[in-house]
Amino acid sequence: MSETKSNQAAPTLLVGVDFGLPHFDGELQELGLLAESGGLKPVARLTCKRKAPDPALFVGSGKADEIKELALMHGAVEVLFDQSLSPAQQRNLERHIGLPVNDRTLLILEIFGQRARSHEGKLQVELARQQYLSTRLVRRWSHLERQSGGIGMRGGPGETQIELDRRMINDSIKRIKERLVKVKKQRNTQRRQRERRDTFNISLVGYTNAGKSTLFNALVKARAYAADQLFATLDTTTRQLYLGEAGRSVSLSDTVGFIRDLPHGLVEAFQATLQEATEADLLLHVVDAANPDFPEQMAEVQKVLAEIGAEQVPQLLVFNKLDALAAERSPLQMQDFYELDGEPVPRVFLSARSGEGLPLLRSALSDIVKAVLPLAELTVPDPRDLDREYPSASP
Repeated sequence: MSETKSNQAAPTLLVGVDFGLPHFDGELQELGLLAESGGLKPVARLTCKRKAPDPALFVGSGKADEIKELALMHGAVEVLFDQSLSPAQQRNLERHIGLPVNDRTLLILEIFGQRARSHEGKLQVELARQQYLSTRLVRRWSHLERQSGGIGMRGGPGETQIELDRRMINDSIKRIKERLVKVKKQRNTQRRQRERRDTFNISLVGYTNAGKSTLFNALVKARAYAADQLFATLDTTTRQLYLGEAGRSVSLSDTVGFIRDLPHGLVEAFQATLQEATEADLLLHVVDAANPDFPEQMAEVQKVLAEIGAEQVPQLLVFNKLDALAAERSPLQMQDFYELDGEPVPRVFLSARSGEGLPLLRSALSDIVKAVLPLAELTVPDPRDLDREYPSASP
């Protein structure tokens, strides 16, 4: 992504193309939030309609001219598309507009790269980034001349620059995957320790910025980083949660948030982190009840859960941000179940920020745990195993 000389947010033109899909964001609000989270400054927005992407410029030459004029008018130094661009489309647009052109996928990768804190998280993001760049080599080099062969020279006789760099990236991907295998083994060891103690495992999942970390902190009195921004936290954190009514403790994990069009490479790279959701006994699906688009966000979460094999894990819907709901949208008189994929799912309403409704959630969790695990079958876990973040694996 582009940076200004003074290290300030780069002025950016946002572009979205409506192909008739139901989730199209006509005002590019989410892309704007993503841009701001990534250190960019949206200065103008442009949307258009097309039946299908233009093979060469994605938007066609006429609209590309309009983008160029609008970027010049507002002093934008970068153009950001809300959809994924092919390497050829990205290269052609940059030549036509005369500015760096990036897409939603790269922006999400950049944000993940900025936010990852643990060794595992950094490895996962770097893997996804390298996999993304491996498809973009065609636009990273204007000099694809052949390298000289011979003793002491990199590459074989007549090897092109693009072949050399593709080989270097593939080698890097292989090394990262090997290091992630070690991290996965360590995480599996920790998971087996919890399983031997018959610990009931609960994972928080949901759309990014739904308030998962705030709810996590409210439930276990933790200090996990929480902010009103997209992807405020990436690394899984696990704590011990004591449920007084059930007379027992459970394991509660806060996981990375989901988002529309989450790059498939990131889903694959974060498989170890997302495994907490696939092997949980219960998913707390946190929903931003104050967001008018929450049904679409819930559908996106379900899509990712299906992709990682967690669609069959029982869920409890937690409609958060009750304090931000208008009076006419108050859900307190609504039914106790919500239809999700045609099946009734129990739900609770609360505000993690104010604490309203938290006792109801604790009571619901106690009822679920008591129904699943008789008291005699559950051993209270050692706090030293749960009341901390997973340790980083050695490089």
